[in-house]
Amino acid sequence: MEKIKQNTLHGEVAERIRDMISQGALVPGSRVPEKQLCEQFGVSRTPLREALKVLAYEGFVELLPNRGARVSKLTKATIKNTFEVMQNLEALSGKLAGDRVTDSELKNIESLHYQMLAHYKKGNMQEYLLLNQQIHEAIVVASQNDVLIDVYKNLNQRVRRVRFTAELSSDYWPKAVQEHKDMVNALRARDGVALGEVLSRHLKNKVEMSNLEDMAE
Repeated sequence: MEKIKQNTLHGEVAERIRDMISQGALVPGSRVPEKQLCEQFGVSRTPLREALKVLAYEGFVELLPNRGARVSKLTKATIKNTFEVMQNLEALSGKLAGDRVTDSELKNIESLHYQMLAHYKKGNMQEYLLLNQQIHEAIVVASQNDVLIDVYKNLNQRVRRVRFTAELSSDYWPKAVQEHKDMVNALRARDGVALGEVLSRHLKNKVEMSNLEDMAE
């Protein structure tokens, strides 16, 4: 892994650790290996510990008195509460994106959508889920609201390891695909209200049909 330059702020260290947690390189309940990460990133303990304070505030890690930090576990309550907030954030992002999406953003989302459909037809679940994630993130960015984007990004990273890795049931997968088609149609029509409604319904159905809460630690 590329080392972080010495003049980089602790925010980049925090970003690297967030990614490691989201991708499963640092597992829930495990201690954060400070010495190892300092060597891996090429930084001193000071920016690393400042980064851990930020991550503790965001809920990614727990600071242990005189014992470093531990990766936070995803409990059923955390998953439930986080998705309740995200459901409303996605509804708002859809409402805003419907009014503000640019032609180039719409073209990109359509391209991702068609790629996702191709993987659906092949039964390639993992590639489908990866493109699914990119579509949702692109719609949020199309809201052109920096505060919403930042809040969504933080919450999405917390639950990404369950949201976009949970296998879809054979009953729900076709329904999820249809909901994505409805999203694209609403975007094309620049109908923010319709897009917000389908995004909210889509995430609600995903939580209910995929039993995400059962993936808690």
